[in-house]
Amino acid sequence: METIVQIAQLLLALSLLVGIHEGGHMLAAKMFGMKVEKFFIGFPPTLFSFKKGETQYGLGAIPLGGFVKISGMIDESMDKEQMKRPPEPWEFRSKPAWQRLIVMLGGVIVNVIAGVIAFIILTYNLGETYLPAKYVKENGIVAGPLAEEVGFRTGDKILKVNGQDFDRVSDIWSGETLLNENAYWTVERNGETIDIPMPKGFINELNDEDFQLNFIYPQYPFAVQSVAEGIDIPLKSGDKIVKVEEKEISFYSEFQTIIQTYAGQEANLLVERNGQFVPITVQVREDSTIGFYVASLLTPSSDKYSLAEAIPRGTEKAFSAVVLNAKALGKMFGGDVSPRSLSGPIGIVNMFPKTWDWNQFWYTTGFISMILAFMNLLPIPALDGGHVVFLLYEMISGSAPSDAFLEGAQKVGMVILLGLMVFVFGNDIMKLFGI
Repeated sequence: METIVQIAQLLLALSLLVGIHEGGHMLAAKMFGMKVEKFFIGFPPTLFSFKKGETQYGLGAIPLGGFVKISGMIDESMDKEQMKRPPEPWEFRSKPAWQRLIVMLGGVIVNVIAGVIAFIILTYNLGETYLPAKYVKENGIVAGPLAEEVGFRTGDKILKVNGQDFDRVSDIWSGETLLNENAYWTVERNGETIDIPMPKGFINELNDEDFQLNFIYPQYPFAVQSVAEGIDIPLKSGDKIVKVEEKEISFYSEFQTIIQTYAGQEANLLVERNGQFVPITVQVREDSTIGFYVASLLTPSSDKYSLAEAIPRGTEKAFSAVVLNAKALGKMFGGDVSPRSLSGPIGIVNMFPKTWDWNQFWYTTGFISMILAFMNLLPIPALDGGHVVFLLYEMISGSAPSDAFLEGAQKVGMVILLGLMVFVFGNDIMKLFGI
């Protein structure tokens, strides 16, 4: 059921984003008097269609894209017969280059506008909730297996990220941090300050869905949230364990380390309860657990924004998604990021929550909208960016590439895109089966 909810969110998001993208092309074309023959969301076979004016509108059975057919334009339809005839006034090819350029940028522009609006509204409505950096600067961290491989140790206090002060715990592993050249962390360990460099290729670990659990999280004071059902122990909700035998503890990681030594035995605890200190004895199970759920006593911070504040902040967050993806793509070509990090529709499904959450849905949809705009601007024939490159060449040189060249480029672009689709689908399938 969870997967069905995620797929439903993906299909809704893609339908909305493809609709506005192709709508951007269509509206720009109609604005300049071009004839728009078809506007489809999804690819054939056609589920249903209707004609209004000169345009046929329809919905395809394969919801992984869409298209708009503009008369006189060399596109994926490869309508050679039409291109053999003399250009008509309403055709794409008969219009000035600057008008054609605006038509080709129309989809990207509306995707950017949609993404920015989504981030602005979410920033205004929800603000931002985060753990302040003071918790890792003062309390130190718990180093998971990945962090230990990098060189971190439990108890390290992270003072700086890439030589700079930081405000949020999440800055430690954010894309802005890990995609920096020569990224490193400055930590205090046993009174000594040392730098821990990020190993080459470590950025690929971000693709692991358990990355954060296996990397770093703050040491935190804790209390008993509740006792597990069917467990009979003298602990109550709200109890704070301050000693195990005679060893004082402040953080849950310390409690875990000490209690492991009493697996299968009884352990004496000192508990703070309602301002009183109460000694109790518990039986520690063989798996080193006692039978209670833990509540972290760390307090998140929240920033609220007025609409005037949300506009620049939301816009910044929207464009940071594009910048990070551009950096990641650059590192991929440089060999620092594995192509295995590329994801297709199966991978994108996991970006959506497993239960329907409108806020998370619109956040993910806004993010994808910005990435679609970026990807469509790549200078690959058959993408908007390829058309833009040829139009800029025409505007600068004063002569357009021949129809034969454009047709050939379109074919090459389609081969590249189909190859890329096969690759990302293969990536998704291998990740799905843990290959």
